[in-house]
Amino acid sequence: MELHGERLIPASLEATWAALNDPETLKACIAGCESLERTGDDAYTAAVAMKIGPVSARFKGNLKMTNVDAPNGYTIAFDGQGGVVGFGKGSADVKLSAEGDAATKLAYSARATVGGKMAQIGSRLIDAAAGKITDDFFKAFEASLQARQAAIEGVPVAAPARMREPAGMLGWVLAAIVALAAIYFILR
Repeated sequence: MELHGERLIPASLEATWAALNDPETLKACIAGCESLERTGDDAYTAAVAMKIGPVSARFKGNLKMTNVDAPNGYTIAFDGQGGVVGFGKGSADVKLSAEGDAATKLAYSARATVGGKMAQIGSRLIDAAAGKITDDFFKAFEASLQARQAAIEGVPVAAPARMREPAGMLGWVLAAIVALAAIYFILR
């Protein structure tokens, strides 16, 4: 499976890069993310509970960042296991570019393969879930960045609520690791 896209993030390149490299921010934007821990300079482990179609499972995965070019992008290699539900592995390229002073274009291209029950679900259902997971992540990520910017500017804003459904670029990546789709998204 392949997933490509881009998103205009309403924050500077530096703020976007910092948020993508903050495990707590990412964990808060990915519902179902039980843990996201740094295991090395450019390595993470994650646990995510999610449901895609009729399949529910808890997935554990490893992520390794390569080709890190701060603050312009990186490549994420991932693999994960969901027990009897299946496994996933693949990679995602993430590119950031400034769009003026207050916006960043985030472009991504991910490739993943899955096996086990996840491979039996069907590509249409997985593609639809991946699209929704990615969109949900970006909504939560953008809300988090806006709240962070408001706090810097001294404007009182309630913190964005943690999403309850699986989400994200990291989510997509983790789901792809594990079940397909994420989350994308993660970072140093």
